[in-house]
Formats: sequence, structure tokens, C-alpha cells
Amino acid sequence: MSMRTWLPQPLFSVALLLTWLMLVNRLTAGQFLLGVLLGLGIPWFSARFWPDKPRLYRPALAPVLMVRVLGDILWANLVVARWILWRSPETLQSRFVLLPLALQDEFAITLLVNIISLTPGTVSSELSPDHRRLLIHCLNVTDEDALIREIKARYEKPLREIFEPC
Repeated sequence: MSMRTWLPQPLFSVALLLTWLMLVNRLTAGQFLLGVLLGLGIPWFSARFWPDKPRLYRPALAPVLMVRVLGDILWANLVVARWILWRSPETLQSRFVLLPLALQDEFAITLLVNIISLTPGTVSSELSPDHRRLLIHCLNVTDEDALIREIKARYEKPLREIFEPC
């Protein structure tokens, strides 16, 4: 048997081990062994459910996008907290927005859906069956077209550059 058969997702295995050790907050031989078993077992048992690995066309952009997303999440937390603490709920303009998608790679679409949902004040609600439109609920929207342009420029465009051929 090849190494890939026994260790189908090596980075995921390491991440599971580290996550386990952080969760138990103890570095003992037993906890380390249990983390290794989880790190090997979960990817091995779930290997058939994993889609094909995504192809990266411009992987150097991934860290830039990650930093942008983390910064946006932090900023959105502050903005939403300000809305909750100092604005009347009646002044918020909550609505659903239909985002047309140019992305075609399913993994990139999944990342976009998650980025939107992880950012406070927005949540992805429904992806159309043809994967061409994404319904998003936003806590406060004053300009729907500006929101669509911002999501496309900040997230969709870099995801296209990373996961789709130019």
C-alpha cells in the first residue's frame, strides 16, 4: 500500500493532532497518541467523501486573501458591535441580496460561501442549483450594488485568480 493510502490528507492529519492537543490543553503521551490516532483515523475513514484536490493556479495570492478575510472579520465584528450597542434596530436596513457568481470552481464557491458566512453581519442563505447565484442575508445594506461590487472585488476576484485558469 502506498503512503497516500495510509495518509490521504497529511496536512489535515497534522491539523487534527494539533487541534486535539489544544482542546485537551495537555501534552501527555496518552493525549498525543490519541491525537495521532484521530489524525490518522478521521482522514482515512473519510477519504472517499473528499472531493478531488483543488488546483491552485496562483497560490501566492492565498495568504493575501487570508489576511484580508481575517482583517474583514475583525473589522465587521467591531461594526456589528457598534450597531448593536448604539443604534436602534429599526434603523438597520436588513435584506436579502442576490449575488451573481462568476466563479465556476466548486471549491472556490464553497470558500466564498464560508467567507461571507464567517463575516459578521452577513450570512450565505442559498446557492442556486446551477451555482450561478448566491442569496445572502445582510444585517445592514444601504447600497445593494456597492455591496455586490465589494464582495466581487474583495473575495470573488482573488478566489478566481487562485482557483481558476486565467
